[in-house]
Amino acid sequence: MGNRSSDSNRASEYIGGRFGEVNPNGVLFYNKILDNLILRGIKPFVTIYHHDFPQELQDRYGSWLSPLMQEDYVHYAETCFKYFGDRVKHWTTINEPNLFTQMAYINGKYPPARCSQPFGDCSAGNSDIEPLIVMHNLLLAHGKAVKLYRKDYQHDQGGSIGIVVDCLMYEPLTDDDLDQEAANRGLAFSIGWALDPLIFGDYPSEMRQYLGNQLPRFSVDERKFMADSIDYIAVNHYSTAFVKDCIHSSCSLTANRAISGFVDVTRERDGVQIGEPTGILMLPVVPRGIGEMIGYLKKRYNNKPMFITENGYSEPKGQEVQVQDIRKDVKRIEFHKMYLSSLAEAIRDGADVRGYFVWTLMDDFEWILGYSVRFGLYYIDRQTLDRIPKLSARWYQDFLKNDTKAPAIRISDLVHKQAYS
Repeated sequence: MGNRSSDSNRASEYIGGRFGEVNPNGVLFYNKILDNLILRGIKPFVTIYHHDFPQELQDRYGSWLSPLMQEDYVHYAETCFKYFGDRVKHWTTINEPNLFTQMAYINGKYPPARCSQPFGDCSAGNSDIEPLIVMHNLLLAHGKAVKLYRKDYQHDQGGSIGIVVDCLMYEPLTDDDLDQEAANRGLAFSIGWALDPLIFGDYPSEMRQYLGNQLPRFSVDERKFMADSIDYIAVNHYSTAFVKDCIHSSCSLTANRAISGFVDVTRERDGVQIGEPTGILMLPVVPRGIGEMIGYLKKRYNNKPMFITENGYSEPKGQEVQVQDIRKDVKRIEFHKMYLSSLAEAIRDGADVRGYFVWTLMDDFEWILGYSVRFGLYYIDRQTLDRIPKLSARWYQDFLKNDTKAPAIRISDLVHKQAYS
């Protein structure tokens, strides 16, 4: 959105966001996508904000470090509701605010690349304070957009709205009570940080205990519209890690900080890795974790409806470099069978899971990892852009069709008794 003034040499003259006009070509582009999805019987699940934002808003007021960003986000969200809401029945406001905050403002790996020692070596930033401010603005932007959607659009358009959260499962490193408390504390500092305000209206008590007045506060009015401001939880889950307590034992400099919840995260116990490695070292294969995560969310958030919006496998780097080998992705099939089995068990235990998305349809550009990792069911020939199905694409197709010869688990095992309206 936006248009440039006559002096195109001055970046500060760019008029965008809520200060400019809606770009009709952008609206046309997304209208074509939505219309073609619906024509083919595909229900669009639309994420409004996925980590990127206009450079102008960074230059103008520091983007998410300023409460002004909330108003630009709401303007943007309303534009989406207005132009696309007649066809979009499932919205998510923000993708993984907890991961974005960590990557952009704690360790500085995502734009705008702000951090401080010992978390990273950035030109500017404060890894202990800025993430708290950024998350606060992200959550208030979500809450205000949902308030607007429910007031002016939801009734007529008949849609629902949620938020996507990065849900890494934590298990205690040892049987010690301190490590058990650390695992619970770690989940509160990662998942509760994003979800507690949107369901209960305030941050987790565990965070307030250790962060004190550094943790921002919601006003009385904000708590009212923030509480119960999601219709469902969108869960991105890939892996599980061990957690060690750092309050009563020595840890790394980054773990021994309040912003980290005084927990140390590791993928190894007694010299043994928690799971088989993948293309991302921080995401080993731990199938039990998805069931444990759904169980945790079910208990903490009173079985709020859930969608698994990301779950997938990338081959370890340096392996399967030939196209014919890439297409024979047996490991990916095994991954999804095991994770779906764990998920099905959680559903049988009563978890209200309404859907599951594989990450991803095709090998894509994975942010700072680029094309170096592959999650897709389809291989992409980078010269011709042809989409070539892998074995996993054929397997998943059979799974969705309830072909009993193909999957170890049938899709009927994943269907909750209560239909999602």
